[in-house]
Amino acid sequence: MNASDAAFAGSIPALYDRHLAPLLFEPFARVVAERAAALRPQRILETAAGTSVVTAALHDALPEAEIVATDLNQGMLDVAARRFASDKVRLAAADAQALPFEPARFDLVVCQFGVMFFPDKVEANREARRVLRDGGHYLAVIWDRLERNPVSKAASQAVAELFPGNPPRFLERTPFGYGDPTWIEHDLVAAGFTDIEFETVVRTSRVKARDAAAGLALGSPLRAEIEARDPAMLDAAVEAAAAALAPWEGQDGPMSAHLVTAVK
Repeated sequence: MNASDAAFAGSIPALYDRHLAPLLFEPFARVVAERAAALRPQRILETAAGTSVVTAALHDALPEAEIVATDLNQGMLDVAARRFASDKVRLAAADAQALPFEPARFDLVVCQFGVMFFPDKVEANREARRVLRDGGHYLAVIWDRLERNPVSKAASQAVAELFPGNPPRFLERTPFGYGDPTWIEHDLVAAGFTDIEFETVVRTSRVKARDAAAGLALGSPLRAEIEARDPAMLDAAVEAAAAALAPWEGQDGPMSAHLVTAVK
């Protein structure tokens, strides 16, 4: 993973929230909230919370639970702070690989589409386990292979074709580069988890081609890869991605992710 892969700065958080949250994250956030509600936790930690899409779903499903939502990027939390206000929810900047919480503090740790960004995934998993009480659950959602997420794949290929000599590979390298369950399980076992379950979950999302193109090209670290090659190509990247996604306009695009549950 490149150093810029976890950088969500400048205008990226707002574009991410406006365009990518409804397309990619809200459908799985509902799944997470349903699974979390069945566990009836009283204290929840969310890592890599982003702009609080999952946080809001968790709060709706478990209105009496204490939720601490953390992210490494303050810009993401600033957008999250505008989404809702509740005395049951606290937003805090924190590194998932070095959590500022005492051991056994939480009943549930949730991480949706964040593990792929952690430079040291084993350490992040170990930290999640440390702050869980005995019997507590770690619930992680991790993207399946890019081939099983055709909307993101089409946009990634369209942008790559603009730079044939040095194509940007952020999407396939990072968010969709950790989809092997064997690798995921290895990192969880290395962190101390032994009770691990996998479920591959397929959902669909209604595609608005231009919104999706803007979100993927401008509202993610893919933007930094485009700018590093030629800042003047940002508009062309959006246009190329939008053209590639035009066949999906108004259609339900399939998405696939692994829902991983580990028990301390």
